[in-house]
Amino acid sequence: MSSGKVVLGLLAGVAAGAIAGLLFAPDKGSGTRKKIIKKGKNYEKKLEKKFSKNKDIANKKFDKLKDEVSDFVERKMPKKMADNK
Repeated sequence: MSSGKVVLGLLAGVAAGAIAGLLFAPDKGSGTRKKIIKKGKNYEKKLEKKFSKNKDIANKKFDKLKDEVSDFVERKMPKKMADNK
């Protein structure tokens, strides 16, 4: 069996479980919707924090790399070429 079929089966099982959970939930529909919205907002905040942290790390690495490349070019570029810039 290919891994694609396994993943597809897994996703279908998760979706079926989620639907069954919503259908047999002990709360009213409005209560369930509020819970779903609350969970979604919590996940959104967590992802936003993680994305922001990773974005800051990437920006710092990019700035460091840019400085290193600029320093390398200044050291290796012949003086004539640097003056023509």
